[in-house]
Amino acid sequence: MDLFTPLDLPHGGRLPNRLAKAAMEESLAGPGQLPDGRIEHLYRRWAQGGAGLLITGNVMVDRRALTAPGTIVLDAHAPLGPFRRWARAASSGGGQVWMQINHPGRQVGAEMPGTAWAPSEVGVSLGRHTKRFARPTAMTEAEILATVHRFAVTARRAREAGFHGVQIHAAHGYLLSQFLSPLVNRRTDGWGGSLPNRVRLLTEVVRAVRAEVGNDFAVAVKLNTADFQRGGFDTEDAARVLDVLGGLGVDLVELSGGSVESPATLGRTADLRTLEREAYFLAFAEQFVEAAPLPLMLTGGIARSQTAGRVLDRGFAVVGLASALAFRPDLPARWRAGEDVRVIVERLPWKDRDLAGAGLLAFVRFQLHRLARGLEPRPQASARAAFALDQLKHWRRVRAYGAWLASNPEPGPEEAVAA
Repeated sequence: MDLFTPLDLPHGGRLPNRLAKAAMEESLAGPGQLPDGRIEHLYRRWAQGGAGLLITGNVMVDRRALTAPGTIVLDAHAPLGPFRRWARAASSGGGQVWMQINHPGRQVGAEMPGTAWAPSEVGVSLGRHTKRFARPTAMTEAEILATVHRFAVTARRAREAGFHGVQIHAAHGYLLSQFLSPLVNRRTDGWGGSLPNRVRLLTEVVRAVRAEVGNDFAVAVKLNTADFQRGGFDTEDAARVLDVLGGLGVDLVELSGGSVESPATLGRTADLRTLEREAYFLAFAEQFVEAAPLPLMLTGGIARSQTAGRVLDRGFAVVGLASALAFRPDLPARWRAGEDVRVIVERLPWKDRDLAGAGLLAFVRFQLHRLARGLEPRPQASARAAFALDQLKHWRRVRAYGAWLASNPEPGPEEAVAA
């Protein structure tokens, strides 16, 4: 199948082609954790670059729980004007834009104000870097139900702002993924234990979101093919979850893998499984294609048109591009024009592999921030310098976020902002 064949979705209209910009964390929140002109400029650039679908970096459903201090928050109280401008910029090229909505759960830094929640009191284990993460508290039933409601509210407000869909993040070790994991979810109530109980939070969120947004709006899910940790969420679990999602009105499932403890998206895993240099998860994910009850999208290490074509040929409906678009934002348009353009994103050969992973992510963000300022990417820049700059910005953002959260605690429902 050609990469530029349109795709009709059950609830979300038509994607003009099969190439999607997958989510990358931009860390570009402006004052009040809101989108501003920088992210509009970045997404306008991608919109003109030829991808049929742009999926935003994760937007937080709870102002007290952020994956990083520079992430954007859309809750019941955020003004919608900045989000409307973001949606217009991101759809200016004729494609669709979906907002990825997320709650980090336990994957928050120890320096972050706010909450660190998990299904059970099981913290992130990362060797000498373990203390970088907050110790979580187990969620109460009331907190779980409130979180379901938050996802639904954020989805509804994303629709009101002009986005064409939402992607519910249930991968990469964030909260919904934590509930799916038997390593993290050790609950003995109706939210833990058997897989039907562990998938319950995800299914409740999907149902609540669909009820809020109606039947003419895309609802997608991002799911791990596996957590790549011994005893964790595995490919058999993923196949069963896909069957469940097929009956819930989900339009598309993006398959990825790993978590902060097992960074498979950076090419390595905690259980030492070997991943391909390109299309990391293809060998694990293609087993789902034939039986999957809904369209699938594959992301991870795809940077050549030949590789993207091979993913489609294996039966996937959409191909996700991530880091490659930080370095060549017009890559889909170049492929459409017949150019044999490849982006090589090299892993960093640093001795500390966890720092090397963080350094690579910082180097990608460095390129995103250049694009957001109207500049061209600089792949020849120093990754160490970019990492040092990213760390400096991080601590500035922590202080700014802490000050904002202290002066803007979550207001009561009667104070919600409507526009």
